[in-house]
Amino acid sequence: MSDDAVTGVSTPTPPKLSLEDSRNAWETHPENPYNWPQPKKWRIAVLVAAVILLVGLNATSVTTPSLIIAEHFHVADTAFPHSFWPVTVWNTGAAIGPMIGMPVLENFGIRRGYLILYLVFTATLIPQALAQNFATLLVVRAIAGLVGGVLQNALEQVAPDIWATDKQRNLPISFYTFMYVSGVTLGPVLGAVVHELSWRWVFYIQLIIHGAMVPVVLIVMKETRGPIILSRLAKTHPTLAKAANELPRPKISTLLYDAIARPAHLLFTEPVVFFLMLWAAFCFGLVFIMTQSIPQVYHANYGFSDSASGLVQVSLFIGEAVGFAACLPQNTYYQRSAQRNKVEPGIPIPEARLPLSIPASLLGLAGGLFWYAWASFPHVHWMVPTVGLAFVGFAIMAIITAVDMYITDSYTKYAGSAIAAVALGENLFAAWLPLAAKSMYTTLGFQWASSLLAFVAVVLTMAPVVLWWKGEVIRGKSRFIREAKGS
Repeated sequence: MSDDAVTGVSTPTPPKLSLEDSRNAWETHPENPYNWPQPKKWRIAVLVAAVILLVGLNATSVTTPSLIIAEHFHVADTAFPHSFWPVTVWNTGAAIGPMIGMPVLENFGIRRGYLILYLVFTATLIPQALAQNFATLLVVRAIAGLVGGVLQNALEQVAPDIWATDKQRNLPISFYTFMYVSGVTLGPVLGAVVHELSWRWVFYIQLIIHGAMVPVVLIVMKETRGPIILSRLAKTHPTLAKAANELPRPKISTLLYDAIARPAHLLFTEPVVFFLMLWAAFCFGLVFIMTQSIPQVYHANYGFSDSASGLVQVSLFIGEAVGFAACLPQNTYYQRSAQRNKVEPGIPIPEARLPLSIPASLLGLAGGLFWYAWASFPHVHWMVPTVGLAFVGFAIMAIITAVDMYITDSYTKYAGSAIAAVALGENLFAAWLPLAAKSMYTTLGFQWASSLLAFVAVVLTMAPVVLWWKGEVIRGKSRFIREAKGS
């Protein structure tokens, strides 16, 4: 017999919530990452950015003591720069890792995967420091790059998870790009400071830093994927059940397509993605080429030691820091472009991301490389070519930020795949281009080798110029961009 029959009082049936009510309950829920307090959001963003910088140090810190390592393991470096292989395998791993790792984190949750990847990366520093032969070092470095590449791209996922609009994401994404580029730029500086103790201490120091960061990562890093949080809350909060039930549950085949096939398809069928990839990848590759060029130039012209040459990389970092500061007003200009958008009123124009990058590419990148080239003489003070490097650093920051933002704005729901295609190109250029740097500078001479790079920069500047001129027409012909807008 029911309680209602015994008491004679009917229990009111709770009203059924509509799907719209359930969605509204989630949109206003305090656990929704979009509703988190700003300090919580920035704690996570700064942590992830700091890890990006630290991981980047591992990519290039090995370049300063590379000849010492090669000599220690009896690796010849005369006919071919075998000493650069530890960087090549790292970047090759970093090119592959995000294509597999990022979709997994996106669909199964950030926090758990991020913590596992961070602990694995930290663990790889032990065999890097203790390697007893060159093959072991290369294998472990490849694993470090595979894992580190995912950690380097994590803020690209975290920022859209916790900030709802592009206006809110402008500063975090610019900050991400700065930490991403400056990490690999400062790697040789770390190597220069530490390797006099022993090349193994280059890795010991990183192990100490990453080990000290483990409790910070465990405490500060939270789950940022809204769908994952919603699915968990729906088990104990009936008001969220309907909103959770409509979440997509992609198949493994779909994940693999999104991770590998779609980025490749975009790269080879979308001219915007392809040419912007070339532009950004050349810039990112230049950071690594300079790890080979600077020691050659400054040792031959000024008698700099490996340590002193590594410290010259600070000039690139200074330029990147100035470039980061210059990108902030650019973000304001982009937001104001919504007022003059006649095609989609109220929405900022993607081409408004480009004005800083065009003169930066022509004057900063190409001009800085020409400056560096024709100031590289023994009778010219070493500070003169170093100033040219600072202009190059400024341009690198401005260009990579512009490419990242432009593709995100243009491809919207396919932005993750388009960015993955660009990141693949960046890491492959960084892995393999520098292998030719030493012979190029030896064969062509310091002046014409850097001038060749400057001429390439001039040609690549045509990509943003064409987009600034005809970007709206080109975007209108893109099937992926039309699909993204129609979704």
